[in-house]
Amino acid sequence: MNVVSKTTVNTTQWDAIVIGSGIGGLVTATQLAVKGAKVLVLERYTIPGGSSGSFRRAGFTFDVGASMIFGFGKKGHTNLLTRALADVDQICETIPDPVQLAYHLPGELELVVNRDYKKFIADLISRFPHEAKGIEKFYGICWQVFNCLDAMPLLSIEDPAYLAKVFFKAPLACLGLARWLPTNVGDVARRYIKDPELLRFIDIECFCWSVMPADRTPMINAGMVFSDRHAGGINYPKGGVGVIAEKLVNGLTNYGGQIKYKSRVTKIILEGNQAIGVQLATGEIIHANKVISNATRWDTFGGAEANKSLVAKTKTPSSEIKWRNRYMPSPSFLSIHLGVNSEAIPSGTHCHHLLLDQWHKMEYEQGVAFVSIPTLLDNSLAPKGQHIVHAFTPSSMKEWEGLNPTKYSEKKEADANQLITKLEKVLPNLKGAITHREVGTPRSHRRFLGRFQGSYGPIPSIRLPGLLPMPFNTTGIKGLFCVGDSCFPGQGLNAVAFSGFACAHRIGADLNMNAWELPE
Repeated sequence: MNVVSKTTVNTTQWDAIVIGSGIGGLVTATQLAVKGAKVLVLERYTIPGGSSGSFRRAGFTFDVGASMIFGFGKKGHTNLLTRALADVDQICETIPDPVQLAYHLPGELELVVNRDYKKFIADLISRFPHEAKGIEKFYGICWQVFNCLDAMPLLSIEDPAYLAKVFFKAPLACLGLARWLPTNVGDVARRYIKDPELLRFIDIECFCWSVMPADRTPMINAGMVFSDRHAGGINYPKGGVGVIAEKLVNGLTNYGGQIKYKSRVTKIILEGNQAIGVQLATGEIIHANKVISNATRWDTFGGAEANKSLVAKTKTPSSEIKWRNRYMPSPSFLSIHLGVNSEAIPSGTHCHHLLLDQWHKMEYEQGVAFVSIPTLLDNSLAPKGQHIVHAFTPSSMKEWEGLNPTKYSEKKEADANQLITKLEKVLPNLKGAITHREVGTPRSHRRFLGRFQGSYGPIPSIRLPGLLPMPFNTTGIKGLFCVGDSCFPGQGLNAVAFSGFACAHRIGADLNMNAWELPE
């Protein structure tokens, strides 16, 4: 039980306080620090990164979340992780993955998404030769969207003066991008493709990163993901995904910012309708000109657990209530982190896999299994002669609540064993090769990551027009901003990095700190 001390006031005045050190929060913090702002990051846990962090056990370095990383290319404007690190004089050594994902799907449908775009398209056409034109047209449109994104340094959607400068630099790209903002993937796919199995494949192509089928996945996001995997490619950070957050923290402190761990914010302090600071679980009050929440919008403004939100329920803006009516939390995950003997990994195995045995189970509880074996790219993550197998499957919090410790432990072990059995489709000798085992549940994600229901992020509760209804960084409370996967453009490291750039630019405009020139 936390013991709250007597309220104390920290007299240091910060330009900005960032609640949480996920990638969105850290990109916001580092971008503001580079502009000259005095920035403090408050992290409830002992390490940075949130679901993009890493933890170490028995000689293994495990990634908390997925290890399929976009945003580490070297050219264009979409490589936001590369750019965010470079802006604070940091470089992350990466290892290219020759394959984004190996699909193991119903009807013995086995497909590999090769880094080489022509190879991927040729493989897909060989499986669906009657849809050759439709395949080329659909994925060609994805490239059109990507090329629009990659042609301009689009950092802020909420600064009209900046948008005007971007438009004058790349008018055709801006107009091309605007065309696809209200569109979902399914609408485009069905224009050119008729084969039901191929349309289901495009559903799972979307689901593997958006946790939604094509009809509810924005075309802008798909254009980015379906093309960048062949342009910048999937590149794994040497040393584990947590290195990204660690290097951003180094950059933050080098530019005069600070981060405090074990600092759980329990309240955003308001004066009228103006955010003026935060209160910690210890009772300490810290003031700032701007407050940025990297918590989910449910944790920031309430939801089913509104009494636990950072903003008092009576102060919740109507725009946030409207948002909650449009979006719901996606499922959390049951995850297993395994250390295994090397012989459990057959020669030629790819790093990332997705398994689904029946199409109708795609959105079911624990219906899809994702697998990554990052030691195939970076063997320094495990002791000699060992590999890491990290697998996770969508799981709802409601399946885990109300269980007493015994029932919880039993379910945890039973569901983990069931997931391991599924993995034996691609790793037949897995069970007997396990040397280390960690199991996480939605309750684990809620506890350690501080995320509402342990959720992966928001998904539409109704069919919505692409990205248009997605909220941006500003809120209905002055001086209070949100960043991360609850903001435009949604989930994924590159997406939350974008929200971080956008948030820092919007605040920089308010503080008169932004450079006039567009980024190169």
